[in-house]
Amino acid sequence: MENKTVDILDIPFYRTTQERFIDELLRDAENEYRRFVVTANPEIVMSAKNDIEFKKVVQQADYITADGIGIIMAAEKLGLPLSERVTGFDTMIGILKQAADKKMKIFFLGAKPEVSKALPVMLSKNYPELEVVGCRHGYFTEEENEAIVAEIQAGEPDFIFVALGSPTQEKWIESHLSAFSKGIFMGVGGSFDILSGTVKRAPKIMIKLRLEWLYRIATNPSRWRRFLALPRFFACCESRKKAA
Repeated sequence: MENKTVDILDIPFYRTTQERFIDELLRDAENEYRRFVVTANPEIVMSAKNDIEFKKVVQQADYITADGIGIIMAAEKLGLPLSERVTGFDTMIGILKQAADKKMKIFFLGAKPEVSKALPVMLSKNYPELEVVGCRHGYFTEEENEAIVAEIQAGEPDFIFVALGSPTQEKWIESHLSAFSKGIFMGVGGSFDILSGTVKRAPKIMIKLRLEWLYRIATNPSRWRRFLALPRFFACCESRKKAA
């Protein structure tokens, strides 16, 4: 029997496909389950490796999917291939496409104020039947957490997309999850920027050729430091493989 997860530097990645994962989350939501989803790339894995508290947070997730192509490549090298990338953005889009028909409610938390303001406009244009019960930017204080939790509780959303950047979004979800009886909570990084039309995603051909990272650097050079985690990640995977 095939294992449901692939362990990469102590992070158990869920073996699934993008389409299958969307269907699974929709079923979880219909059953009113509470779920914590982490969509992880090599940067998140390295952060977890260097921060034991963050690692514990990530390991609390119900599902950890391979958002970055580096995770797919590492799994291949370990001889434990994952089916494909299962990204936060594509998972979110797949859910939004079906949420209206299934009468599901959505809450968006995170991103810059201007992005949060633009988001409802684009959502009403692209998903006119979607029931959005909240859209709040990510620039809030610790003292405002209680009010945000109360706002989400009042809306009773089925999906709560959190775009606070990693590790903040994962820590926020894990620390507040117990306040809810249901809801699929998923960290989605900079996905609201793309969803709102503020930022363009890489062309499909670059995604297919595993070059989305290059597009991100080209269009936002300030991100280059983040990609320094990639060679360290592969070096750690290779070291772990030799030690096994």
